[in-house]
Amino acid sequence: MTFTYVVSGFAVGALVGLTGVGGGSLMTPLLALLFGIHPTVAVGTDLAFASVTKVAGTAAHRYHGNVHWHIVKLLCIGALPAAIAATFALKYFGSLQNEIGLFIRYSIACSVMLTVVAILFRKRMQNWLTKHPERHLHGRPLAAATILCGAILGALVTISSIGAGAIGATLLVLLYPRLSPAEIAGTDIAYAVPLTAIAAFGHWWLGSINWELLAMLLLGSVPGITLGSLAARAMPEKLLRLLLAATLTTVAAKLVL
Repeated sequence: MTFTYVVSGFAVGALVGLTGVGGGSLMTPLLALLFGIHPTVAVGTDLAFASVTKVAGTAAHRYHGNVHWHIVKLLCIGALPAAIAATFALKYFGSLQNEIGLFIRYSIACSVMLTVVAILFRKRMQNWLTKHPERHLHGRPLAAATILCGAILGALVTISSIGAGAIGATLLVLLYPRLSPAEIAGTDIAYAVPLTAIAAFGHWWLGSINWELLAMLLLGSVPGITLGSLAARAMPEKLLRLLLAATLTTVAAKLVL
């Protein structure tokens, strides 16, 4: 089983490297469906996994000047309190193990489908906003919308471990359409570091992190992400995104059914 976990970490890492989609939308359903791990433990372990891997990504983007720290600050103002509140909610309802497990399972499925929407329609939304500059938010409304999106993502990530990747990036595209793809990616990864760290700490407090499993996943994912990133240049992006969207849709259906 240990080798299987390493291989799974490698496979997810490779897909993340190829597509740029966050590992949570792939790793958490994999743990819950394929290995039969309780949804709460799958979420907690994946959050710890994400908090480690995103640090390196933030350092790289910061070096290249791709992080907009004022946006990171606004997102964190909303996300971090929401993550703490969601953790206490999970603690409060923890006695309802079966019901909470089912709720988290459905939350993962909904988050996966939101990721599919983000994958398929992100560019169309961005193109529409580019053609309609009058729809762009500015000033206080933009700041308030950013904080609200941060709060939604904070709760979503803590409950399902999914949202800080494709969903977060898509919301940033809608709010800040003038940012380059690299700046969207860098800012999205940077705010996700404290968010996933706090959410992972909350799950550690709840006792829902499998440390041995985490080590095996990290062992496989590091070379997987590296190889996937190198191979991404040779693969048609549209084909990759369609295949990923189809895979995630199937995963969401299996989680619900």
